[in-house]
Amino acid sequence: MTGRWLAAAGIALLLAPAGASDVRDLPVSRSGLTAALQAVVEDDGAPGVAALVYRDGQLVHQEIAGKIDIEEPLPVASASKWIAAAVVMTFVDEGRLCLDEPIGLRLATGAPDAGRITLRQILSFTTGQGSIENFADLSQPPDISLAESAARLLARPFEDPPGTVFKYGSGAMQIAGALVEQITGQRWEAVFQERLAGPLGMTRSWWTHPLHPRLDPGDVTNPILQGGLVTTAADYGRFLTMLANGGVHGGSRILSERAVEQMETLQTAEVELAYCPRGCAGWSHSGQVVRPGLTAAERHNGGQPAGGHLYAVEGYALGNWCERADRSGRCTLVSSPGALGTWPWIDRHSGVYGIFVMRHRYSRVAENLFVAREAVRSSMHLPVSPSSSKAAAGAADAND
Repeated sequence: MTGRWLAAAGIALLLAPAGASDVRDLPVSRSGLTAALQAVVEDDGAPGVAALVYRDGQLVHQEIAGKIDIEEPLPVASASKWIAAAVVMTFVDEGRLCLDEPIGLRLATGAPDAGRITLRQILSFTTGQGSIENFADLSQPPDISLAESAARLLARPFEDPPGTVFKYGSGAMQIAGALVEQITGQRWEAVFQERLAGPLGMTRSWWTHPLHPRLDPGDVTNPILQGGLVTTAADYGRFLTMLANGGVHGGSRILSERAVEQMETLQTAEVELAYCPRGCAGWSHSGQVVRPGLTAAERHNGGQPAGGHLYAVEGYALGNWCERADRSGRCTLVSSPGALGTWPWIDRHSGVYGIFVMRHRYSRVAENLFVAREAVRSSMHLPVSPSSSKAAAGAADAND
């Protein structure tokens, strides 16, 4: 499946000479970060990689290894999920959508369980509709409507009762998109431009279908919400800045503080964690790495070590991985890495956040990207926990 994704998601990457900007006010460990980025290129085979680091709304460090043009829009695969969830949450803020309302109150459904799934389950991949391995959304044509996409997904047999099992990457986000189009009467792209891209100044960002990348975006009426965003590092950085600032950008509120908090709250603490994509180390509970597939009760009883893995995630929030969480379930380190190597993240403890961008298989670069991020975090004198994720990995959207 990865081969299909990578071949079809190809958008030309213009190359530029390697270089690095001066550090402005963040004491980044240049040696650690530089070495890790060089390893991504020299050891992992990426043509080039760029790191952008922010604090207090400012770009404080930028560094490039290899050849990459960070101004060129790139497909970001699963990094799309975070932005799609944010678009949906603008309607939750307005009361036009509700996280815990059964979708059967708004959409016609097919399978018996379909009508009782909720928006919260959709955004946390606990609807019971399987995982990315089903290829349920990606196999759909790009020229049907999101309403038709949702109807087809809802007619499929469910694998698990809604709200009981986490399986990453089902096509359920298409259903959220259908709800948005239903209440607005607009296409998803127009809503995205109006509610996020426009206000944030994301002028080089749009949605497409990853298996039909050569289509004009205007002809794609069924964009893949969990993996179809094309954007630049700077545009995604504007989105991260808004989240890091509690939902405010340039003095204008985009999301409420409550919406941001809900997006960064662990949603999978009480469900079975059944599917984690290739590259994911496992799940963390009380500092111990446990194997994927454990029920909530098994995790709370200590679980079993996942042999050989040092890093793990706590679970999933709404549209992003909750790498670490406090006792209340509030995520303190969140991210949304994608199969093509883009990895955005926010560290709430330090207020530092950033993004790595490239065009290479995430599962091949995850370890060195983790080392690169820890070089940034350790420069801020933050504790580095062995239960931190090397990217939630999970976010590699597809198998080798």
